[in-house]
Amino acid sequence: MTATLPPCPECHEPYTYEQATLLVCPMCGHEWTAHDQDEEAAASVIADAFGTPLAEGDSVTVIKDLKVKGTSLVVKVGTKVKNIRLADGFGGHDIDCKIDGIGPMQLKSEFVKKS
Repeated sequence: MTATLPPCPECHEPYTYEQATLLVCPMCGHEWTAHDQDEEAAASVIADAFGTPLAEGDSVTVIKDLKVKGTSLVVKVGTKVKNIRLADGFGGHDIDCKIDGIGPMQLKSEFVKKS
């Protein structure tokens, strides 16, 4: 019985093969280790300020007053944000949401806690 190898993380082709301790993609030439892939998967988990993993649709509470850039508005500590979307945001902003009275914005997960 043969172990199935993961597809290439660069081009997503299924033709990977093992060469010593490396996994190699013959289509694009990318080389990686299984350990690299495990670290990458762990790094992609978005967690709140206390390390609790967040998921799409969760509700969070803001734990620090946050100034809204370009305006005089402030998102106050304790503001509850419902139905968040996880994003690959610019500058560490990994939560897309809509805050009542302010509108759509992006937040950093380090300033929220899961409700």
